[in-house]
Amino acid sequence: MSARPSRRRLLIAAAAGGLALLAGDARTVRATTWRWQGSALGAESTILLAHPDRAAAEQALIACCAEIARLERVFSLYRRDSALSQLNRQGRLEAPPLELVELLAFSARVSDLTGGAFDVTVQPLWELYAAHFANPGAVSAGPSDAALSATLALVDWRAVELHPSLISFRRPGMAVTLNGVAQGYITDRVADLLCAHGFDNVLLELGEIRAMGLHPDSDPWRVGIADPNQPSAVMQILPLLNAALATSGGYGTWFDRGRRHHHLFDPATGRSAAHHAAVSVTAARATVADALSTALTILPAASLERVLTTFGPATAYLCGRDGQHATVAG
Repeated sequence: MSARPSRRRLLIAAAAGGLALLAGDARTVRATTWRWQGSALGAESTILLAHPDRAAAEQALIACCAEIARLERVFSLYRRDSALSQLNRQGRLEAPPLELVELLAFSARVSDLTGGAFDVTVQPLWELYAAHFANPGAVSAGPSDAALSATLALVDWRAVELHPSLISFRRPGMAVTLNGVAQGYITDRVADLLCAHGFDNVLLELGEIRAMGLHPDSDPWRVGIADPNQPSAVMQILPLLNAALATSGGYGTWFDRGRRHHHLFDPATGRSAAHHAAVSVTAARATVADALSTALTILPAASLERVLTTFGPATAYLCGRDGQHATVAG
């Protein structure tokens, strides 16, 4: 498989832009804010803790790193020993981790309520496009209709048998990706861990963003959403108070030099979704925001309010392919 898909380059840029705006009085920030930087499921990641006790912050960050590493062993597509990789390789997984069962069950609910626009079984499409465009003489239109039809026979979230003791695929050759929801899930698990450690004022960027409490200046944390048509520019600054933000944009990973084919696939057609350049979603939890930002990228604008209302309160910030912006609340 080629380079990892990165639908969240928008968020990484947004976090960097947003954090630059947080500086305020640098002396205050240095005295009270503790920062960890690393990676989570391949995404550049940052944890900011506003807390007066350095020793407590260090211990909490050690626990966060351990939790991230543990969950990567469940969800990573790029670790051969992860639970997800074993499931994809074998087509079944006995005694699966509780977290994998829980996240697949949540994903199935999102799939059902979005008419299959969100579908974790699109991994064979990724493999098809990656293989097609790895060929120097690849046809620019993408995989043939016949190849797409054969691959789409493997894409169906309803063909995942899910039980606490066993996960299995009904069709040989199926594979799951949780890239559209796992980073949000990990973000929430780390947030819950920090809450349990007594931290109330936190900003997490673990591929998705979640803010708890306040910045040391007593204002809400602020993050920026980058413009997908000019990623070095900030499209919008949002205050986040006990809320999460996730963004999906096809421009994060292109298969072809002509930028016609990206990794956010419409499961109904097998082709790259074309309704929006990027979709950002705010919700109470990052798992919900993550899944919805993925699903809403696939759906036309007319369907968004219904989906947001179902999972609400949630708000979508849309950037159209023509550069026009819109906001839809649910």
